[in-house]
Amino acid sequence: GADWYRGTADAIYQNLNFIDLADPEYVLILSGDHIYTMDYSWMLDAHKANKAEATIGVIEVPWEEAPRFGIMNTDKTGRIEAFEEKPAKPKSNLASMGIYIFNKDFLKKYLEEDAKDETSSHDFGKNIIPKMLADKARLYSYAFDGYWKDVGTIESLWQANMDLLQDQPPFELNGDWKIYSSNPSMPPHYVGPDATVRNSMISEGSMVLGDVENSVIFPGVRIGKGAKVRNSVIMPSTVVRENAVVDYAIVAQNCEISEGAKVAGEKGAITVIADGETVVAAAAGSKQAG
Repeated sequence: GADWYRGTADAIYQNLNFIDLADPEYVLILSGDHIYTMDYSWMLDAHKANKAEATIGVIEVPWEEAPRFGIMNTDKTGRIEAFEEKPAKPKSNLASMGIYIFNKDFLKKYLEEDAKDETSSHDFGKNIIPKMLADKARLYSYAFDGYWKDVGTIESLWQANMDLLQDQPPFELNGDWKIYSSNPSMPPHYVGPDATVRNSMISEGSMVLGDVENSVIFPGVRIGKGAKVRNSVIMPSTVVRENAVVDYAIVAQNCEISEGAKVAGEKGAITVIADGETVVAAAAGSKQAG
């Protein structure tokens, strides 16, 4: 009979019992679809120094992208004076990173009040943060200047993968701070004698018999003879058959791009093939996937 999470704030509210078990002084809340490296202890130090009740991680984004984000307007000390959720005409380009530090009792009070409000969307950006500001609470920003990518859109997910292919990638996968994930324990990848690979990342267990350029190939992928994969992300165990073409695409796992089939998008409009889908070659006069 429990309700599914109705919003970001409700997700935390429904887990207050877990927080109460630990009984911390501070609560750190993170977003799950961002790529970045941050030492949260520095942000906590700033939170304490400012005697803040809430601290929100922010980063400068290009002005043209600012309407995608929650935007913070701050004074010269970093104290947040106003918050705009995805404004059409933003007054600032300081975007919320979806990283919050709250004093626990302060957070709990607002979550419990919000849970009783039937008109609320139960969202931090739409409800909780504006209510705290309206109450003149001590909300401060914490500026971050490293690599950060919100991969909540197809284009940003594609771009984050392409960033790995730069001569000097803006973030390091094999640095001092490890990224923990599953290891498929597959044999080394194989690139055939007639295949070509240019500016690409080929993962273990993959077999490349065609041409791959400016692409990220996940483990267990098969690319047949004469196939061309460009500007794309091919996820695990997908098969690209002979003479197929994939360009500006994200192909999910366990897909099959049939012999002679074409999957084509363009920069800024990436084509996506869903998990387990099969793309067949178009018959004469018909339209192929794109």
